[in-house]
Amino acid sequence: MKLHIAVLPGDGIGPEVIAQAVKALKAIAMEFDHVFTFEYGLIGGAAIEAVGDPLPEKTLDLCKKADVILFGSIGESKYNFDPSSKIRPEQGLLRLRKSLDLYTNIRPVIAYEDLLNNSSLKKKIIKDVDFVIYRELTGGIYFGDQTLSDDENYASDVCGYNRFEIERIAHMALKAAQSRNHKVTLVDKANVLESSRLWRKVLIEIAPQYPDVTLDFLYIDNAAKQLIVNPKQFDIILTENMFGDILSEEASVIVGSVGLLASASIGSEYAMFEPIHGAYSKATDKGIANPIASILSAAMLLDHFDLFDEAALIRKAIEKSIKLHITTPDLNMKYDNISTSKVGDFIEDFINNPDETNLNFTNIHLGQSTII
Repeated sequence: MKLHIAVLPGDGIGPEVIAQAVKALKAIAMEFDHVFTFEYGLIGGAAIEAVGDPLPEKTLDLCKKADVILFGSIGESKYNFDPSSKIRPEQGLLRLRKSLDLYTNIRPVIAYEDLLNNSSLKKKIIKDVDFVIYRELTGGIYFGDQTLSDDENYASDVCGYNRFEIERIAHMALKAAQSRNHKVTLVDKANVLESSRLWRKVLIEIAPQYPDVTLDFLYIDNAAKQLIVNPKQFDIILTENMFGDILSEEASVIVGSVGLLASASIGSEYAMFEPIHGAYSKATDKGIANPIASILSAAMLLDHFDLFDEAALIRKAIEKSIKLHITTPDLNMKYDNISTSKVGDFIEDFINNPDETNLNFTNIHLGQSTII
């Protein structure tokens, strides 16, 4: 298969982690006889610094012409301390999602057996956790009307949804549940918000089209609690934009690090794959950023094109790296001197030599990442 991949490294740790995802994809292309070409574009703070625009037209054109997009992270700490700034890195990502109509964000949450002790939660609570968050990505409060009074003493943000926006992601979530454990939980705040009541109404109308799927409802405050006390009850969580953003970050506690959670942003015509974490500017260029979420995003990219064997090999490589404790410091594993690039090197080598990997960590040259 030939794929033209637009690569948007973004800000902070984005370039470091996305380099490891590209490394894995290049190894896959070599092993499976594919042709993957990579073309890079600016976005976020990097684009502001270069051209004064968080989403240059050149980058948007690149994304529209490419077969798929691989995205790093966005945000710079200096903008976080200046709320009055009219141009912000996050605007680039929001405009990109809206311009490409990437309306569904899919975020798998899986508790790895070898990382159960790394979670802040008890092992018995998180063991066998495997659910997916379907987050609506182009509507809601992030894209609603924003106002600030002339005296700057009052501000408002509108959370709006129409029936079409809800229906299209609802169908995706319900269909996905049919090939999983046949359960969708809608998370909302229908006891307070009119927009949430519309979500419930639409889901109740659509659900009979999927008689083998159980539809459940939780208010966001209860859902946040249930995600901690009993995460195994969930199969697919369906929710609006801001709630999905918050719950995804909370879910990172289950798996042990936000650096393990990948995502796919899907629309009718375009698709983008990215880790859920931010730019983490304090870790930039220190070699401590966890690249696994980015590499898992690359695996989801392969799934999108029905390259299931290729995606499975990447996931097998990641599982082996975790088993061997070849991970970055955020996972608090046995070794604390393993850099971002060394994790990527190991996964690349595993893809190239899956049958030669030795479980004895002392037999691995981490300096060269060569499997002996």
